[in-house]
Amino acid sequence: MTYQTHGTCSQAINIDVKDGIIESVQFIGGCNGNTKGISALVKGMPVEEAIRRLKGITCGIKPTSCPDQLARALEKMQ
Repeated sequence: MTYQTHGTCSQAINIDVKDGIIESVQFIGGCNGNTKGISALVKGMPVEEAIRRLKGITCGIKPTSCPDQLARALEKMQ
């Protein structure tokens, strides 16, 4: 699935999930090192766990962040 992000430096997130487990995440745009780190940390994680951990994280004064956008994308996939 490709999710178009809102309110972040990244423009989109490509996500592969199989049987409720995150197989891969690739951010398009955004802070390269941070988005690669997020992707590596959630690989192999259950979707519900990733949502629980990432939802609501903000970036500076923005009301959202790349991790929060990933959580929102995962929620849409359910």
